[in-house]
Amino acid sequence: MTTQVNDLDVAERLAAALTALHRQSATVASQLAKLGVDKSAFVLLGTLHVQGPMRAGALAEAVFADPSTISRQVAALVRDGLVERQADPEDGRASVLAVTPAGQALVETNRLRRTKAIAGMLADWAPADQERFVELFERFLADHEKYLPQFVTECAAFARS
Repeated sequence: MTTQVNDLDVAERLAAALTALHRQSATVASQLAKLGVDKSAFVLLGTLHVQGPMRAGALAEAVFADPSTISRQVAALVRDGLVERQADPEDGRASVLAVTPAGQALVETNRLRRTKAIAGMLADWAPADQERFVELFERFLADHEKYLPQFVTECAAFARS
């Protein structure tokens, strides 16, 4: 099936909107970093909170990061009392990383703060528009995730040529 010109126009508009969202997200992360809030630390903390205790290598895979980078970030989370090392129940010689109660409280506080901010952004939208937007965005994310391997392959082929 040939992609229609209109399909490419819509895709270009969406790509521009996603780029703008990414830029805005980077701006927020930069401003928070100046206040001592490390976005990558929250990604690790959130991943451990949702997926449960895991080894550092599994955490690195889960967030698509280099294990040495994860090691430094985890050390800071442990130092701050947000994550702790526990004996791996499957292999007592190894350890897993787990969120502490203080880390759980921080994740929940930030989740609530984010939720309230997004609710404020959508406050002027009709409830039906809010619901439809979320449905379509969730659908887009699911399709995006399915397409990702093909996209990476296409990008890699382009980079090699």
